[in-house]
Amino acid sequence: MAVQAHDEDQLREETIGQLVARNPGLSRVFEELRIDFCCGGGRTVEAVCAERGLDVDAVVARLRDASAERGADPDCVAMTLSALCDHIEHVHHAYLRAELPRLSLWTDKVARVHGDRHPPLVDVRDVFARLREEMEHHMMKEEQILFPAIRRLDQEESMPQLAFGSIASPIHCMVREHENAGSALAQLRVLCDDYVPPHDACNTYRAMFHSLSELERDMHTHVHKENYILFPRAVERESQLGGAK
Repeated sequence: MAVQAHDEDQLREETIGQLVARNPGLSRVFEELRIDFCCGGGRTVEAVCAERGLDVDAVVARLRDASAERGADPDCVAMTLSALCDHIEHVHHAYLRAELPRLSLWTDKVARVHGDRHPPLVDVRDVFARLREEMEHHMMKEEQILFPAIRRLDQEESMPQLAFGSIASPIHCMVREHENAGSALAQLRVLCDDYVPPHDACNTYRAMFHSLSELERDMHTHVHKENYILFPRAVERESQLGGAK
C-alpha cells in the first residue's frame, strides 16, 4: 500500500510500528536513519525526530518517496550491449549488494527470535545464506569475465580473441546459475507461506518477508534481462563478427 503525498499528516502522527506494519518497505528508511521500528516502534515519527534532532519534514519526504511505486524500466532492447551491461551492474547488481547483507542480518535475527515457534525460519536463514554466497560469486564472474567480453564484442569491429573461446561458454554457466537461484527463490517462497506473515510476527519479521518478496521480484526482472535480452544478443553479435557458429 503506497503512501500518497496527502497522507503526510498520517506519516507524522502514526506510530513507526504502524507505518512499517502497513508498508514494510518503509523499514529501509528507518534502518538508514537508525530509528528502531521493531521494539521501539510505539513512537510517532514526529516524536522520534524531535528527540533525535532530525528534520521531520525531510524524514516525511523520504518516507513518502520510499512508498512510491518504482518508475518504468528503461527500454533494454534499445540499449547497446555495453549500455545494457552497465544498466544491469548499476541497477540490479547494486541492489543485490545493498540488500543481501541486510537480509542476512534479518534472516539470522528472525530465525533466532522466532525459530522455536516457526521452525521453517531456520531453513529460510540457511537457504538465503547459500543464495547470497552464490549470487555474490555469480556477480563477480559477470563483472570481471563475462561483461567485459560482451563489451569487447560490442565495441570492436572484428572478432576479439576471448580467453574462454566462444561467448556461449560463460553464458551457459551463468544461465545454469540463474536456474539455481530461481530454485532457491521458489524454495524461500514456499518456506515463507507466500510471504504472508503469521499473526504474531513482529515488524522485523514482516519487513524481512517484504524484502524477500522484493528480492524475488527484482531477481526475476534481472535474470530476464540477461537470459532473454543480453545473452542472445551477445551470441548474435559474436556470430556477426565471424565468431563461433
